[in-house]
Order: sequence, then structure tokens, then C-alpha cells
Amino acid sequence: MQIKLISWTNDQPLKQISLAAKTCYTSSPPQNDKLLDIENILWKTGHHTTLEHFFVSFYIDGISVSDITFGLHLTHPFYNTSQRSGRYATKMFWQPDWDKIENYLDKFWPEVSSQTKKLVINYLQQGVSNFQDNHSMVTKIAEDFLKKERPFLVEKNRQKDAAKIAQEQLRMFIPTIFPTALVYTVNLITLAAMQRTAWTSPMRYTIQKMVDLVLGKFPELKFAYDWNIKQNSNWKIKSAERAKKILKEPKLKILAVNSFEKIKFPTSQEIGPLDLLQFSPELMNLHLTEITSEVEISIATMGQDQRHRTIRRGEPTVTGNFYTPPLLVEAGLEQLAQKTLTNWFALKNTVPSDLWLILAPYGAMVKYQKVGDLNAIIHEQNKRLCWRAQEEIYWLSCLLREELIKQNNPLTNKFLNLLIPPCYNEKCPEGSRYCGRNLKTKNWFMKRKV
Repeated sequence: MQIKLISWTNDQPLKQISLAAKTCYTSSPPQNDKLLDIENILWKTGHHTTLEHFFVSFYIDGISVSDITFGLHLTHPFYNTSQRSGRYATKMFWQPDWDKIENYLDKFWPEVSSQTKKLVINYLQQGVSNFQDNHSMVTKIAEDFLKKERPFLVEKNRQKDAAKIAQEQLRMFIPTIFPTALVYTVNLITLAAMQRTAWTSPMRYTIQKMVDLVLGKFPELKFAYDWNIKQNSNWKIKSAERAKKILKEPKLKILAVNSFEKIKFPTSQEIGPLDLLQFSPELMNLHLTEITSEVEISIATMGQDQRHRTIRRGEPTVTGNFYTPPLLVEAGLEQLAQKTLTNWFALKNTVPSDLWLILAPYGAMVKYQKVGDLNAIIHEQNKRLCWRAQEEIYWLSCLLREELIKQNNPLTNKFLNLLIPPCYNEKCPEGSRYCGRNLKTKNWFMKRKV
């Protein structure tokens, strides 16, 4: 795994922290010629917000997809990230580096026997074969449906998009131990908290490398990272004991909706393209109305769902089900999906629990609760109801709309007018990336296969 410190706030950290702290207690612009004793005055007393002004950005390459979904992105919203796309980056599935994957296994799970490792590698290779052997067929099916569902997509883009959509849906067979890359930005306090909570071997390694890079550049920050990361406890995901069903749709049910009273709904200009929902005082009451739901989705879509960091999520559980997207159903690959799921569960009591989790195929399904206020949900749905969004997360958004309709509340119905694809009321915001669907068609739930 490669981890680089690529950028940081343009100042010396202790100087910036001192200035921030002095600003709180002086009636005129503070002189910053003398540094405060930050360790004793701020750090040890728990006054940490001044350390949040300093940000560090890392480029991480070679980390597994699951160590992001169930690691770096799992628990908190205090980061920014740009991750290599499993929908569009082709090399990760077509030219896997088996030596690097074996090294990943050896580095973080040296206790796994050579015989067990051979079983794991065979399982991984089968996932890749399932993807590669069926890609040509599924691409042809995707192109046929693009002609039907997106009649105004130019032929050049249709051929290109068909291959990408086939990859997007066929990756359900690929185990999420496969490596990816991202740019990851956090502040100093977030990094310190993650150092003290990192709950798997790969995550502890990644976070400690980040810490070491920061201290290599700014050794004066050692007081904030004086922690033995090896003493952290492990987290084990709750899971079904056996492989269960193949599902053709995600699941969503609403658990609670609180009051819709005294609400001013935003205009389309406040929704996008620049999101003003979190910044307008007239929209603050939308923070007071929340919708609680429970979803069951694939790990692939969980990774997409985590991008919406103003929505809170509960602890996930593995349900034992497998999501099979429409093109895989059209191609008759349900039995292959069931075999993939069964083979993964066959490893459950053979390998360490944290290794078993990151061996999960993208199509393995997880369940968790979500709580979002109306501003957060409007932003989320505005992105996920676009036809450029992944098929499964689009349907998850449609399910939320269907469940809200059942509430039969006049104010809820008014809110529903905001939960529509952006192109329904305005022109397509994607510009040259226009999906090609017929914009004159206003059917709320047009069945998408691509």
C-alpha cells in the first residue's frame, strides 16, 4: 500500500493553533510572535477545536475497497474524499495484480495458513472470472436497453456507456478486497481520534502511516499522537450465519417522520448546482424535521450512500442476501450470484472475521438505519434520482418516495415535489454527460435497467 502526504494547510500548525486560541481571548488582533503551550493549555484540557483549523491531505493507493467502506468512511463525517470509481476505472477488475493482493493477505493476516490462503485466492479468482467471462454478453444487453431507455444518447456514447454499465453491475461478483485509491483529507483532531479507534489491522496500519507522515513533517505535534495503536480493540460486524436469498431490488422502510410544520421549502436555485440548503437562515427549520429509515443494500451501494455525510447512519449488519442488478437477471446469472454468496459464507469460520468481511463481494447486502433532516435528504435525492446515478441507489431513492406517499400528509406531498430528478423541472444539469433519456416523459417510476 502506498500512502503519501500530498498537501497541508499553508502555515506551521502550532503557529496557526496559537493564533486561533489567542483570537478567542483578546479584544484586538492578537500578536502571534510567541507560541502558546498548546500541549498543556489546549490538548490536555480537551480544548481541541483550535486544532481543527489545520488540514492534511493524503494520497492512498492499494487499500482495499472494504477497508474504506468499513473503515475510513464508516463512522464519522469529518473528512473529504475522492475515491477511484469502481464503475469507471477498468484496470482494477481486468488486470488485477495478484502479487499485491497476496502481499496484502500476508501483511495483515500472517496467521492464515498457506492452505487457507489458497482457498481465498481461488475464491478471488473465481469472482474475477465471473466478471470477465460475462462482460461481453452483459455489455450487449446493456446497449440494447440503452437504445430503449435512453433514445437520445448518441451511438458513440452508447457503446462507451454500455461497457461501463456492464462493469458497474457485474462487479457484484468481485470481492471488495480488491485495491483502490483515494485522496483523503482530515484535520488534526480527526486524525488523532481515528488513531485511537482504528479497528482492523489494515486500518491501523493506514492511520499510523498517516500519523507518521504528519510527524515527519511536523514533529512538534507529537503530543497529539502519543498513542500505541496496537492496543485498539477490534470491531466485528454482526452477520447472518449462512447465505440466504438473491434479491432483485434494494429494500427501504420508513421508521419515523417527525413534524412537517413551519417549513419553508427551498427553490431549485437553492438546491443546486451549488447546494445552499445548509447555509440559508430561511431553511434552518428544515433541520428540525427528520426522516428515519432502514435500508438493505449492496456493499457497492453502501459505498455510494456514504458520500452523503450530512445523513447519519447506524451500525451495519450483513443480512446474508445478495443483490442481483437487472442486467445480471436478464443474462440469467442468478445461480452464479447464489454460488458467489455461498462460497463467501463458506469462508466465514475459516478465516479471521475482519478478513472475511473484506472478502465480501460487492453484491453482498447490508442493513442499517439512516436519519436525515430535510435539507440533507433533499440534497441526497437531488443527486441520486438523476439517471447518471447508479441503478440501485436510484431505486433506493424511488423507494423512499413511495414510502413517503403512503404517509398521505399534505405537507409531505409538497415535500415530494422536491424529490424528483433535476431534469423534470429544469434542463439537464449534466451538460455533455446528458443520459439520453426522453426528457418529455414525466413518469415518476420509469423502470430502469441501465
